Formats: sequence, C-alpha cells, structure tokens
Amino acid sequence: MAPEPQMAELLDFIVRGLVDEPEAVKIVEVPGRRLTVYEIAVADRDRGKVIGKQGRIANAIRTVAKAAATHGEQHIAVEIVT
Repeated sequence: MAPEPQMAELLDFIVRGLVDEPEAVKIVEVPGRRLTVYEIAVADRDRGKVIGKQGRIANAIRTVAKAAATHGEQHIAVEIVT
C-alpha cells in the first residue's frame, strides 16, 4: 500500500504552508481495515488557520486528500485534533 506515506507527506506539505509554527505540525496515521484516519495536530494559535471560517479550509484539505487517494482501495479520513 504505497499511498499511505505519500498521503502523510502531502498533508504535511499542505498544513505546514498554512501555519505560523510549521515545526509544531504532527500528522499521525491511524490505519484500519478499510479506513485510514490521518490526525492533524497543530499549535493552538494555528488551529483557526487550518480549520478556516465555517470549516472551509479543513474541508478543502479533506477534498484534496480524498482525491489523491482515489486510485487505491483504501479509504481515508482527515481529522484536525485539538
């Protein structure tokens, strides 16, 4: 399953470009049988930049991640953890 490391790198690249403290970004992959969850953690003051107004940026990140994962059988979910 090659997409997993690439997906974590993609999410890391996107999120680090949005925040003021890129060194605080952590992407944790939680594999499952049919669903892999990627948990994104950022510094407290950067949380709003990753979520955006009405969750628009978070939804855009999820959309890009799901589009990148469509070629595999593995389904993904992206969560912003606090």
